[in-house]
Amino acid sequence: MLATPVTPAIHLLPDLLISQIAAGEVVDRPASVVKELLENALDAGSSTIQIQLEEGGVKLIRVSDDGSGIARDELALALTRHATSKIASLDDLERVGTLGFRGEALASVAGVARLTLTSRQRLDRGDSATATHAWRLGGEPGASPEPAALLAGSVVEMRDLYYNTPARRKFLKSERSEFAHCAEALKRIALAHPEVAFTLAHNGRVSLSLARSDARKRVGAILGDDFLAESRQLEVQAGPLRVSGYCALPAYSRARADAQYCYVNGRFVRDKLLAHALREAYQDLLHGSRYPAYCLFLEIDPAAVDVNVHPQKTEVRFRDSRAVHQFVFHAVQGLLATPLAAAPADSSPFSSSSPPPSAGGEGLAQARWPDAAAGSTAASADGRSFGPRVPYQGSLRVGEPGATGTYLAFVDAARSPDGSLAASQPASAAADGELPPLGYALAQLHGVYILSQNSRGLVVVDMHAAHERILYEKLKGGLDGQQVATQALLIPAVFSAETIDVAAAEEHAETLRRLGFDLAPMGPRQLAVRGIPALLQAADPAALARSLLSELREHGVSQLMTARRNELLASMACHGAVRARRLLSVAEMNALLRQMEETERADHCNHGRPTWTQLTMADLDRHFLRGR
Repeated sequence: MLATPVTPAIHLLPDLLISQIAAGEVVDRPASVVKELLENALDAGSSTIQIQLEEGGVKLIRVSDDGSGIARDELALALTRHATSKIASLDDLERVGTLGFRGEALASVAGVARLTLTSRQRLDRGDSATATHAWRLGGEPGASPEPAALLAGSVVEMRDLYYNTPARRKFLKSERSEFAHCAEALKRIALAHPEVAFTLAHNGRVSLSLARSDARKRVGAILGDDFLAESRQLEVQAGPLRVSGYCALPAYSRARADAQYCYVNGRFVRDKLLAHALREAYQDLLHGSRYPAYCLFLEIDPAAVDVNVHPQKTEVRFRDSRAVHQFVFHAVQGLLATPLAAAPADSSPFSSSSPPPSAGGEGLAQARWPDAAAGSTAASADGRSFGPRVPYQGSLRVGEPGATGTYLAFVDAARSPDGSLAASQPASAAADGELPPLGYALAQLHGVYILSQNSRGLVVVDMHAAHERILYEKLKGGLDGQQVATQALLIPAVFSAETIDVAAAEEHAETLRRLGFDLAPMGPRQLAVRGIPALLQAADPAALARSLLSELREHGVSQLMTARRNELLASMACHGAVRARRLLSVAEMNALLRQMEETERADHCNHGRPTWTQLTMADLDRHFLRGR
């Protein structure tokens, strides 16, 4: 017979063990210490903070600030658990407006390392007066404050992390890895506080120096100018909610989620609700398993968010989580969906990084699109000129492209009621000489790219990717409004089909009609395509129908019209988009450019690839060494 195990008696834990357990919740590596000490320095009103590390922060972490400092009589209390100047009541806890509030940071660090606190208090006299001198206090039990030399603020020095718990020290990574985590902790905090200067030194060498600046410069200094160049600025407010910052375009997407910075009232968080809202906002733009990049700041009433749900304060809980989710989702989705024609000039993904035009491009922004020049020109139906026409011969033509002619799938959509290509050149542009964002077409390159001239230089457009996005957005809009127009075929396209596909076409005829298709059985193993979506009239009807029936067989009608609706429409748009080697007239190319400017998310195709790129005059001058 097995012996009954003896249950130990309940007893109080020793104070030392209690402090080490608490320290484990707050301090799991040197970066945790850096984070806590920086938050304390910022709460003290510091404008300059210096961080010195040795051996990745394991041997030494010293944080110096010019904040308000601590009085001599409060130094010992500052090293005691649950001692803080930041909250005093439950009401304060429900409206936390500081980064720290639990009062455990210094006590936890002192429990697992040798801690020294030096501080000189700033006197509350409305000027910069300070105490007569500073005081220093060691973290060992029973220590008393001693006079010290310090100009202002506080210096917290931590040495020999986990010296008294060597087992935990074994879980630390290499010196290089621990330093990288410390640097990342600093960057996260510095992004939210551009008004504060930071200096980070490691083993005696300065590795990061951030001067006081504005939000844009701080983002550029930490995330890089390439991030700014590929981002759009966000600024949206709705009642008590406000979100601001920068969202990178899909072309800047990453293989890992290592460029995602999200803040709630200045506090860096990893919140599942916000992450989901942002992932949904990018869903229609990203390719494969890529991750978006962003730096966003959410401001909310402190009473509407609970920051006291995680020991390291990296998680929050919202009182009205659905409202916050929908606000962030619609704000970011709306920003990314803004058509080029509606986007402000300074929100262009190229405007922030590209230098102003050099001497070779002076006056280009004010120049009018040329009227009819010597040689042949391409004119629209109403007589307006599209500029000098470049013939599609010689080096501009390769392979054996299809027959030339009007590509009705998008040109017809660009026509005004009187039949003219009104979208090709806006009247306002003709009146004041202002060029539209994507300019006017010059030529077609290898039947793949459209070359266009705008006020900043040369635009190169991937015509298939661009047309694919245009069709996709039109199909979505049509399906949402129950108005996917059907184009009847003069001669039905008959093709062989599996028996299950013939049955599915009959069973789901109404759903197919909603999508713009008219399919009819012609026998037990044959189907006839009598109509397809008018937007896709250039596609192969049989191939389009086969693809649709394949999706229907694999996922079912319910899934296809809900969760996989966008994937289906994207596949349809790909079938209907203009193909490579298709020669377009200048009028057709301009019609495509105008529709791109009016289409949401036209910067990228349905698969997340960019649809166009800009080469400024400065870029070209630099390449050809002009002005040197």
